[in-house]
Amino acid sequence: MRIIRIIAQIAILYIFYYLGVFFVEITKLPLPASIVGLILLAICLQMKWVKVEYIREGAGFLIAFMTLFFIPPIVGIIDYPELLSIEGIILMATIFISTVITILFTSKLSEKIEQKELKLKEKREGGNEVVKSNHLHH
Repeated sequence: MRIIRIIAQIAILYIFYYLGVFFVEITKLPLPASIVGLILLAICLQMKWVKVEYIREGAGFLIAFMTLFFIPPIVGIIDYPELLSIEGIILMATIFISTVITILFTSKLSEKIEQKELKLKEKREGGNEVVKSNHLHH
């Protein structure tokens, strides 16, 4: 049952990717469709149209295998030694810097989302609990 749930959650992520493709094709926006899909997903999560629980396990599964996606670029560097020229080094530095910026942005966004989730959880639990006091009232 868990496998089916993960597959369904990955399908939801693919739907947002293809919504991004559709949006980029219609608007001719000069952004990658995957980024537009990610922005659409973030908006839907923020507006609570999509709950985190709907994608959590599927996203976790994809992140677990993310290192496999970095193997082809390393093989490409071995096949194309010109990437080690000045232009190649500038290209790799640009990729490195943009990756660091993306990671920092994602971590800050994740922190904010987690803080909001904790506040919501505390708010829900706080309203249901009776506060017990150690003070004696006469």
